[in-house]
Amino acid sequence: MGDKSPRQKRQNAAPGAQLAQGNGRPPNGTPRGPPPPSHSSTPDDETDENIFLFVPNLIGYLRIVLAAASLFFMPLHPRRCSFLYSISCLMDALDGIAARKYNQSTRFGAVLDMVTDRCTTTCLLVFLATAKPAYSWIFQGLISLDLASHYMHMYATLAMGGQGESHKNVSASRSWIMNKYYTNKAVLFTTCALNEVFFIALYLLCFSSPLITPALLPSAGLAGEMGHSPTTPHQPLPSLFFASPFSAAAMEMARANKMDSTVPWILTLASSPVMVLKQYINIIQMVKASRWLAEGDRRDRKKALVARGGRKGQ
Repeated sequence: MGDKSPRQKRQNAAPGAQLAQGNGRPPNGTPRGPPPPSHSSTPDDETDENIFLFVPNLIGYLRIVLAAASLFFMPLHPRRCSFLYSISCLMDALDGIAARKYNQSTRFGAVLDMVTDRCTTTCLLVFLATAKPAYSWIFQGLISLDLASHYMHMYATLAMGGQGESHKNVSASRSWIMNKYYTNKAVLFTTCALNEVFFIALYLLCFSSPLITPALLPSAGLAGEMGHSPTTPHQPLPSLFFASPFSAAAMEMARANKMDSTVPWILTLASSPVMVLKQYINIIQMVKASRWLAEGDRRDRKKALVARGGRKGQ
């Protein structure tokens, strides 16, 4: 064999060069940094607990199942729907009790709880919007206010308060009503519960009260003159309260006519002030979150201006 060329000698002197280049060595020859940690291994700063199987989170999963079942029965079976929906809402208090008892408070559980609340309320309001299309803009506005308020509050808490800050830690100096709302468990539970009671009762009225659903009247327009049952209201009389007498309640006339509207009316009227208070808190929460984010923006802009001024002075 003849003498090797200088190029071959350099390759033999560094047998791992090609391997290093194949592994992604930068062109300038700078060695690559340490490989990223594997996600399959447990880091030293974490426990090996399964957060998803914590007791309060299991309660949260059960809430989702009950809420989904209530949505299934919502169009045609108001009794089953309201029962399952109410149980799901009442279990909202159990996950907090379990979290404190078993020392299993987690950020995942807090987000799961909030997302479940927002989704269930939104689904109920969507049904009310379809049941009373003439007033769907009100329910759409309530949905938008609820989602926007909680999203902005959560984002402001994470952006301005830090990752470890809870959205329930609201100082009285920032908003005394939100401080009372989030720090007093009795106030928080009562406000949220009665807010849900209002919409559940309004949902039941769609199946029981002719004042809300004129199609439930014993005779409506030509339906009474022609001897038709109220299950087929051909030309129902227009309502003084609602532009359109048709609603999703018309799908369940036989069942709806067996329902008494007394209790739903009492619940609706009794819980309406708390529902209005809850919407006011949502507005305050959105305004305060917006101002908090604007404070952070002004601080960041001032730092940027100072930094640019320092560079110009140099």
